[in-house]
Amino acid sequence: MSIACLQQGCTLRLALTMRERYYSVEKILYPIIAVIGVPVNLIAIVILSRGKCGLSTCTTRYLVAMAAADLLVIVAEVILRQIHSYYFPVNFLDLTAVCILRRLLRRVSTDCSVWFTVTFTFDRYVAICCQKLKTKYCTRQTAAAVLATIGLLVCLKNVPFAFPFQAGQIIDNVSWFCYFKPSYLTEPAWVGLDSFDRILTPIFPFGVILLLNALTVRHIVVTSRVRKVLRGQSKGDNGSDPEMESRRRSMVLLLTLSGSFILLWLTNVVDYFYYQFVKSYNDYNDYEDIFHEVGSLLKNLSCCTNTIIYAVTQSKFRAQMISAVKYPVTSLFRFINKVVS
Repeated sequence: MSIACLQQGCTLRLALTMRERYYSVEKILYPIIAVIGVPVNLIAIVILSRGKCGLSTCTTRYLVAMAAADLLVIVAEVILRQIHSYYFPVNFLDLTAVCILRRLLRRVSTDCSVWFTVTFTFDRYVAICCQKLKTKYCTRQTAAAVLATIGLLVCLKNVPFAFPFQAGQIIDNVSWFCYFKPSYLTEPAWVGLDSFDRILTPIFPFGVILLLNALTVRHIVVTSRVRKVLRGQSKGDNGSDPEMESRRRSMVLLLTLSGSFILLWLTNVVDYFYYQFVKSYNDYNDYEDIFHEVGSLLKNLSCCTNTIIYAVTQSKFRAQMISAVKYPVTSLFRFINKVVS
């Protein structure tokens, strides 16, 4: 019996040590994500807004909106939540009203980041697979209307989540911190709303992106075969096809962006289904809790990858990015030469 207890105690100490080690690593990783995520998204917004990357104005608007939403996630989730909790545990951000606003900002920014990715995926699907609808849908006016509508619906959807909170402590008549009211976990209306919210972001978008990508790839493969036959390439004609080359570039951009989203959100989605069908978050052991936190970390990391994808897949964006990086250095050298001379 004593040996069994000793073994159990060692297991608990090992689990606790693993959890502490993970949080010590996470404490380092989140500042790195912030240091990378803020400038790369700002650079993406500036470069894409200039419209010199060889992309249509419609596509550019979606990509700018995605970068802006990702930047907002970095600020709200990484800086104002994770870094704040690790390095600045108690300050004015923990006032109850500010705490609730931070929670709402995290929800809105995450929803926008996810759903702007969905709208971009649908736009590319229409542009590649629906030629009759393309001329009407793939315009900058439609893109602006779609993005504005999604942003408004996301804000309205999250309004109810401003109400299920209560103050954690009241010190000198000042309310600090914010926690869910006990009724939030038991009342059917709140439980249903929470489940609907989790399905809406990211479960449903996850499925939509996978479906649209599959349909887009299938269409391009079939169309490519048909065009090869029509152009006589099946008989040895290896002439270039500008139309298929344009579609190929669009597909590469689409698949890399949505593929990155799917891979980095996959752990979070698996954790959601585990929570729904196996056990609740309140009953998580240390290992399951670490898995949950890794899902959150990867989800936040996804807000840093799009600019890298643009640089890898889009030569004109890469050239603009290199010029932007070189500009401060060349300006400094010109200023030094001017002073010296």
